[in-house]
Amino acid sequence: MVDSKWSSIFFATNYNNCEDNSMTAKTTKRMKRVGLVFVAALGLVAAGHSVAQDPKNMTISVIYGPEKPQSKIWYRFRDIVDEKLPGQFEVKVVTDGALGGEKETTEGIRLGSIQGALSTLANLSTWVPEGALFDMPFMFRDLGHVEKVMTGATGDEYKALYEAQGFKVLGFIAYGSRHVISKEPIRVPADVKGKKMRVLQSPLHISLWESLGANPTPVPITEAYNALQTGVVDYMDMTKSGYQALKLFEVVPYLTQTNHIWALGAMYLDKAFWDALTAEQQAVMQSAADDAIPYFNELAAGEQDASLAKTVEGGAEVVQPDVKAWQDAMAPFWASYADKVGGMERIQAIVDVE
Repeated sequence: MVDSKWSSIFFATNYNNCEDNSMTAKTTKRMKRVGLVFVAALGLVAAGHSVAQDPKNMTISVIYGPEKPQSKIWYRFRDIVDEKLPGQFEVKVVTDGALGGEKETTEGIRLGSIQGALSTLANLSTWVPEGALFDMPFMFRDLGHVEKVMTGATGDEYKALYEAQGFKVLGFIAYGSRHVISKEPIRVPADVKGKKMRVLQSPLHISLWESLGANPTPVPITEAYNALQTGVVDYMDMTKSGYQALKLFEVVPYLTQTNHIWALGAMYLDKAFWDALTAEQQAVMQSAADDAIPYFNELAAGEQDASLAKTVEGGAEVVQPDVKAWQDAMAPFWASYADKVGGMERIQAIVDVE
């Protein structure tokens, strides 16, 4: 809106001049036209100021350091957004768990204080219990199997479930497979009986390890090192890259290569933030995620063996277990937990994907 003060001053000045007896009617009309042009010009200036808005803040929470794939995926996303939507967003990638662990970050996204993050699907199962399906033990064969399932119709179906809870899932990621890490060597499933295990804050993970006779204790990943160091828990499961990145090998020096669960996650945004974007902005962000997710999966896969080598250099010892013994021990869990994740047919449909 044009400032009424300025328009009033202009017209008052011109109308007073028009009262001069020497000014003709023609001149008066001309001055009125000039006044209208002046007001229109002010309107255009005001409109221009309203269009030139400050960039929207977009805060991204990352648990790991800036050198890890969990950060690099967002740097890639940010660079694409900056290139295609210059000046429209200020994407701030906050690393090293400064904004909290997974659960705190997810709660921040629901509150709108954080706009984006990665999360394990195990963490998100608090809000979308059906998503626990993807943590069933020994269900995925390899990364290729994971990607076929999660980029297909099954992935699309579950995106809708997350969206209903306020999470806009841009796509699914694969952190790698989980292995048992411990203070003393664990070779067979019977070795976990009676031991205190740090588990994800997930009903499925709690139930799985209870079925093997362990005493599972949910602990945020940001507190896992201290919990292991002080004896709150004796062991846990983790990807090789996480084992190295969090320096867990310093307090639990044994890694048993069980490969029992593929750790899957989501690259997701606050849905309210997403809904406030223009169609163009949404398209660019989805495109950026589509580019960044395969990049992350490639980095994460390539990092596993390199990370394990670093832990061995730091004093860790790798234990080669009888994997079939672990498969046999966890097989009954499918039947006991299937009804909570969509049934055995749902599990078998994923297993059968070629």
